[in-house]
Amino acid sequence: MKPERLLSSYYSGVPDYMVDVYDWAYVNPKWVAKLDNNLVVWILLFGNASRLIKAYLNEIDSGSRVWQVAHVYGDQLQQLAQKIGPTGQLELTDITPIQIEHAHQKLDAYPWVNIQCCDSAYFKSSEKFDVVGSFFLLHEVPDEKKRQIIDNMLEHVAEGGKAVFIDYHRPARWQPIRQILKLVNIVLEPFAFSIWDHEIKDFTGKADKFVWSKKTFFGGVYQYTVAKRIA
Repeated sequence: MKPERLLSSYYSGVPDYMVDVYDWAYVNPKWVAKLDNNLVVWILLFGNASRLIKAYLNEIDSGSRVWQVAHVYGDQLQQLAQKIGPTGQLELTDITPIQIEHAHQKLDAYPWVNIQCCDSAYFKSSEKFDVVGSFFLLHEVPDEKKRQIIDNMLEHVAEGGKAVFIDYHRPARWQPIRQILKLVNIVLEPFAFSIWDHEIKDFTGKADKFVWSKKTFFGGVYQYTVAKRIA
């Protein structure tokens, strides 16, 4: 296959907002190859990657049925697959072909993992999940897409199960990197400010079917929000 045709295949089905805003980060295979490693994740999260991954994994039991709505750089997915173990199930979705390619490289060694290239807002499964998780996805999508994704996530939570959201949050005024992140949002992350200004539950009409809790990390820079389905 010619290089230009090969490159074009990585853009198949990718939404315009992803190409326009995040081509450099999530779509172009040249840049994805450079960014998908633990050191980059550690730097981008100001040294908080392990702490945030641990908080996420603490919500998941061995043998759980889990749907994660997007691929994540670094080894977060391998840690998740190992935590679930062979008696559980991991469903991973992502809309971007290159992210699916990287996910297969990381997860094909785990037969209890299934990977689908699809829009998480429209993912459908005949079964519900013990945990439905989003790890730094919501700040990267337009508000209407946030609503669609969160609604679909909550729709797939089993009775007694939960949705777990790890994402950005409005930093405290005393947090030294607040102004840095504000500039990053203006230049690179135009959909992130609404996560600063609203609770995650504000983006769904299903909020009253769940009990919501939230913790913040690193002076309010990051949030860890859990929605437990009311029996």
